[in-house]
Amino acid sequence: MRSAQRRAPWVLLAPFLLLFVLTFLLPVLYAIGQSFTGVDRQGLFGEDGISSGFAGFENYARALGDEAFVDSIWRVLLFGVVQVPVMIVAVTILALLLESASAKWPSFFRAAYFLPYGIPGVIASILWSFLYLPGFSPIVAALGTLGVPVDFLGPQTVLWSIANIVTWSYAGYNMLIVIAQLKAIPGEVYEAARVDGAGPLRLAWSVQLPLIRPALVLTTVFSIIGTLQLFAEPQVLRGVSPAIDASYTPNFAAYTSAFTYNDLGVAAAQAVIIAVAAFVLSFVFLRVVSRSES
Repeated sequence: MRSAQRRAPWVLLAPFLLLFVLTFLLPVLYAIGQSFTGVDRQGLFGEDGISSGFAGFENYARALGDEAFVDSIWRVLLFGVVQVPVMIVAVTILALLLESASAKWPSFFRAAYFLPYGIPGVIASILWSFLYLPGFSPIVAALGTLGVPVDFLGPQTVLWSIANIVTWSYAGYNMLIVIAQLKAIPGEVYEAARVDGAGPLRLAWSVQLPLIRPALVLTTVFSIIGTLQLFAEPQVLRGVSPAIDASYTPNFAAYTSAFTYNDLGVAAAQAVIIAVAAFVLSFVFLRVVSRSES
């Protein structure tokens, strides 16, 4: 009887563990192994034979020696430094406004703000490309009539055009996380603050913001990881913006290495570098937050 009780949790967990191993653990281990593997092709296209063997850190050296790949890492870091705080601030303001006592039709606006998250990234990028493209965009046309020429797809602006798409797509999702945390605040806390004479601004600053800190930390970590995973937006906008090349973001560079140049070893090394960078940035952020709380 006791042995059956000990086995029961593992039996219930078995389907999840199996899927976790097959869809996450094994691909990660395979990618790490592939990053240490070199391929030697005899002949121009490998028609005389292909052999593979242990390459050590050669693939990592080639990945980090690729100036375009290194530039793409710095590019997304700049992207994250600007876009992530802007989105978190916007998300926080939206959540506080929708959960305020004077908010009208909060359910409607929550659904409206969340709706862009339900649109796939490729579709969202196509929709926004028409709003960026001169000759099609009413925004560009309106600014042109006011004497303000703007090129949303130029070398200096296309990164921030992508940031706009990402913010538009994910702000509603992050907002719901913050709203869920706001709804978990007990009503007695609000009542005590009002008895002490706290107005709406004081209530938001002294009560709500400190109590939704875990949600803000979570959404920031999600955003940091998502920054290094940028792929669909630059891939779609590449068709209308010459400023975007095949290595514009780290994920795009790894995709190009794998499926354009058929260099799976370097692509795997780039993927591992991206994963390590996401882990390090998230870990550093969490350490900074935990120290500020102590």
